[in-house]
Amino acid sequence: MASRVSAEAPARGASVPVPALPRLGRTWYRRGPAYWLRRTRTTVFVLSAMTLSGLFALGLYSGFRDLLPPTVRVVWDGVQAAASVVTAGWGWVTQRRGHRAALLSPPSPDRSRRARRDHAGRVPGRIAWGRGLVLLAAPVVPAFAAYTAGWLAAWLTVREYPSEVGARRWTEEHSTGA
Repeated sequence: MASRVSAEAPARGASVPVPALPRLGRTWYRRGPAYWLRRTRTTVFVLSAMTLSGLFALGLYSGFRDLLPPTVRVVWDGVQAAASVVTAGWGWVTQRRGHRAALLSPPSPDRSRRARRDHAGRVPGRIAWGRGLVLLAAPVVPAFAAYTAGWLAAWLTVREYPSEVGARRWTEEHSTGA
């Protein structure tokens, strides 16, 4: 079946083109150097964003922490460290469960593109709303950052994204029917 699929335009009834996926293009099909370069680029970007958000969270937390008396500060730091470890694990487990569920019903290439476009349209409003909430969450923002870091770390370390599985199934289904 895979031999009937080409990365270029299909010949008359012989094959179907490999669909382009968000963030991966058409490189997902062969998983060659271009694919791994894209995955590496995504990983570097996400790790940089995680580092910056972690530094922001610690800076915001330290501003709150300076307001506490010294004895309460030590106790609160211990609570924050424990909460951060727990929430990082919780983020990891949440993402892995979501990934496993997404693999059972992977999205088609069109659904992947639609989901990416819908997500991109929602983000600015969430960021604006989130700015006010961050100030209220200053006492526990390291735990939120740890949850996000755990979730993103699990997302970056999967072998294959659900969108790839869905696109592979879609491609096989449409190449056999041609």
